[in-house]
Amino acid sequence: MTINIQSVHFTADKKLLNFVNEKVEKLNTFYDGIINSEVTLRLDKSSTSDNKISEIKLLCRGHEFFSKRQCETFEEATDLVCEALRNQIKKHKDKRVVQH
Repeated sequence: MTINIQSVHFTADKKLLNFVNEKVEKLNTFYDGIINSEVTLRLDKSSTSDNKISEIKLLCRGHEFFSKRQCETFEEATDLVCEALRNQIKKHKDKRVVQH
């Protein structure tokens, strides 16, 4: 699986990039059909403290998963996005099992 990470309105440091890579790689254990993942880390221009947005789109064979969260830190937002994607993958796999 290839992971493309974009940071919008800021420059991401190595520690954050490694954290995001690690989290997205773990999604491979739940579904081996993931071909590509696109991660977008963005700073919102709002005056509140929860202005960090994390979006992840997973491209799979015949399906696409997407989630977006906004939190105080990129780590927290990425954690929540990966949790949501994990749930989407589980639901998708359950549907496939029921259909067969």
